[in-house]
Amino acid sequence: MAGQKKNTGTMKKSPTGNRKSPRPAVRQNARTGGKKKKKGRKTRASDRTFYRSLVGCAVFFGVLFMGMAAYVCIYISTHSEALFNNSYNSRQSVLAQKNTRGTIYSSDGYALAQTVTDEAGEEMREYPFANVFSHIVGYTGRGKTGLEGLANFYLVNTSASVSEQAENAAADKKNPGNNLITTLDVGLQQAAYDALGVYEGAIVVMEPSTGKILAMVSKPDFDPNRIAEIWDEVTSDEESSVLLNRASQGVYPPGSTFKIITALEYMRENPAGWKNYSYQCEGSYTFEDNTIRCFHGSRHGNVGFTRSFAKSCNASFANMGMTLDKGRYLATMEGLLINQSLPVDIPHSDSKVFLTEDSDGADMIQTVIGQGKTQMTPLHMCMITAAIANDGVLMRPYEMERIERPDGTVVKEFALTEYGRLLSSQEAADLRGLMADVVEEGTATRLSDLSYTAAGKTGSAEFNGNKADSHAWFTGFAPVENPQIVVTVIIEGIGSGGDYAVPIARRVFDAWFGV
Repeated sequence: MAGQKKNTGTMKKSPTGNRKSPRPAVRQNARTGGKKKKKGRKTRASDRTFYRSLVGCAVFFGVLFMGMAAYVCIYISTHSEALFNNSYNSRQSVLAQKNTRGTIYSSDGYALAQTVTDEAGEEMREYPFANVFSHIVGYTGRGKTGLEGLANFYLVNTSASVSEQAENAAADKKNPGNNLITTLDVGLQQAAYDALGVYEGAIVVMEPSTGKILAMVSKPDFDPNRIAEIWDEVTSDEESSVLLNRASQGVYPPGSTFKIITALEYMRENPAGWKNYSYQCEGSYTFEDNTIRCFHGSRHGNVGFTRSFAKSCNASFANMGMTLDKGRYLATMEGLLINQSLPVDIPHSDSKVFLTEDSDGADMIQTVIGQGKTQMTPLHMCMITAAIANDGVLMRPYEMERIERPDGTVVKEFALTEYGRLLSSQEAADLRGLMADVVEEGTATRLSDLSYTAAGKTGSAEFNGNKADSHAWFTGFAPVENPQIVVTVIIEGIGSGGDYAVPIARRVFDAWFGV
């Protein structure tokens, strides 16, 4: 046809001579276009995954931040006192410029630590009883110890109203700090301090039904009014332990006072037979190459369980100790807070027993009589005795009764708290009976035939590997029928508990009962 161009040579032939169809090219384009579209989908999916991850990370870190913020807020609210008392906290010095440090009082109204102003108008801390309360009340100035440290948060702060603080600021006067009312009894503290005399050691006095620390004495002591003067002397002398509160931080072999714990374990393992126990004491007990001797070479003859305890027969207790199950014995000790942190707020050392289930018999016969590597604090021994006196229940020891404003308005009360039951009511009754026999016919007869009844356990703890050197122990309570007071005494390196610790404990009991 005219004008119509013939389509020739535009199509290539295949090697076979056939015309090549254009359709494969179309399919190729389709495939290529498909690939591009799929890649776009993948890109968009990848972007969505990335954004989701980004959002997830943001949420995670947001939650983490809020959790950390909440934790910090809770920690600050629950540990405000500890944070405040940190020596690096400059707020203490700021408050000291604004507030006058409050007074520490005894339970019977005597000032134990107070702030006074000298002739130059400078404030200074005064301790009216000087050495008598040195360790338990403590000091401030060269750091803070004792109750000065424990109650620092309250003493340096004020509960004065905003208007009162504004008036004081306008008059260039300091705000009065809060006062601390303690559980300490001045008459009892003085009696314990005087009774200990020139001896080195400690006395702890508790009220078993409440956990109140009524008195705590440690010697050698110091005058907190002169702490700045004597500081270099006592801190430079490596042999000096004058600043150590022996009542809560001193650790000693408990000697025969530990037989309270051994007796408890024997009764637990022999509930039906302990009263029928019998032993022939010839003055010593030997296991392999190890010999345990009774104090002063005594031969007690045939003794039952009660007499073994009353006479503090080492040989008999070594004999019964070898029958005990080490695992159960250790569990009993742990239940009495040995190898545990004590539930007290004052600085203290933990009591330790190094006996294990793999220990040999030589370690066992030393442990059951309170010798070997066993170490206890007087405070801990007093707590165990208090639990026995209180029907098996330990009340958490405390020294701070309440915080008051200068006008007597109560700011905070420290309520008595039950720590928990350490032994059953029956076990406590049985031990009270054993401890009463110690006074009636045993090693503490110097407490018998008084206007009040008393019970306890003596101890003579060897140390330094020298059998001639013994710490004198006594721990006990009075009256037997309704215990009101627990007294624990240790005198370093003096001799037997019956000869030295018991008379000192008696003077403290006498002061309590007004004898």
